[in-house]
Amino acid sequence: MLAEAGYCSGIENYSRHLSFRDPGSSPFSLIDFFLARRSFSDGGSEGGERSPAEPDFLTLVDESHMTVSQIRGMYNGDRARKTTLVEHGFRLPSSLDNRPLMFKEWEEKTGQTIFSSATPNEYELEKSKDGYKIYLAEQLIRPTHILDPQVEVRPTENQIRDAIKEIKSRIERGQRTLVTVITKRLAEDLAEHLAQAGIKAAYLHSEIKTLNRPEILNDLRSGKIDVLVGVNLLREGLDLPEVSLILIFDADKEGFLRNETTMIQTIGRAARNTDGRVIMYADKITGSMASAIRETDRRRNYQDEFNKKNKLKPKTIIKEVKIKETVPEPEKIWLKTKTKRELERELKTAIADWDFEKAILLRDYLKTLK
Repeated sequence: MLAEAGYCSGIENYSRHLSFRDPGSSPFSLIDFFLARRSFSDGGSEGGERSPAEPDFLTLVDESHMTVSQIRGMYNGDRARKTTLVEHGFRLPSSLDNRPLMFKEWEEKTGQTIFSSATPNEYELEKSKDGYKIYLAEQLIRPTHILDPQVEVRPTENQIRDAIKEIKSRIERGQRTLVTVITKRLAEDLAEHLAQAGIKAAYLHSEIKTLNRPEILNDLRSGKIDVLVGVNLLREGLDLPEVSLILIFDADKEGFLRNETTMIQTIGRAARNTDGRVIMYADKITGSMASAIRETDRRRNYQDEFNKKNKLKPKTIIKEVKIKETVPEPEKIWLKTKTKRELERELKTAIADWDFEKAILLRDYLKTLK
């Protein structure tokens, strides 16, 4: 197939043969590019083998509390899936060697590493001990000088009524609120209940299409909605300076969604606003809650002392809200002169000509007509 047609469907599953690797050997990855550079700079070695010297590049792992565990699980997940395919005759046994790196292989290849995380796990902390040439460096001082939010624990009795009261007080100040619950159904029901109470609310969970999420977040920042209710999507990667209040329901339900790491990440969403505050609704204080509150208070006090010593005043982050128009106004005028059939015909022509910018414009306008 390769000789006659130039391609062979599924050939990537047998990369071991194409790269002349031994059975069970480590697959090549982007990291090998850096290792090869070191080997060439050292004059290479016989047989093209990699230099055993210590890697001379630096690996940075962002959000390491999540990334490290993902790297650790990639090999086993891939192996479990492919073993089933091999056992049922859908793949040849050598396809098992077209795989991600084992965690041990990744460690051996990376060498010098910086793990970056607001909530490092045991692996990173273990690597930071004196026995290694790697140490722990805390970066607690924010350039905005904003303190970590105050955390308060309240009983679950009348929690919805209390939450509505707190949310409305934030709306009066022109600020937003994030609410975290433990199930998708709860997120939807609570958002509906808040809407019935006269609050502009929306929910966000894994069933919301990826392309719709930025639009929902933009609506929150611009004030089209005042409250966003979610499950596990409000922890990392969200920069929402308008959010000053976070409500955590079922805070005492220990588990993945309510462990120390998750709670610290959730609390951090309110650290972009000088009025940042977190309310946990719980009937008892669990170990995870206590640890998260203790760590938040430590960071808060550290920043507060620094601010007082240097006479600094915290400032809420001011960030432009980018509202994306589906179809720009000048193009709307041109589009309105076309019939729906003409637009569909032009869309097909644009796709055939690889004029994707025009195709996207036509597609979006057709959607608005529908």
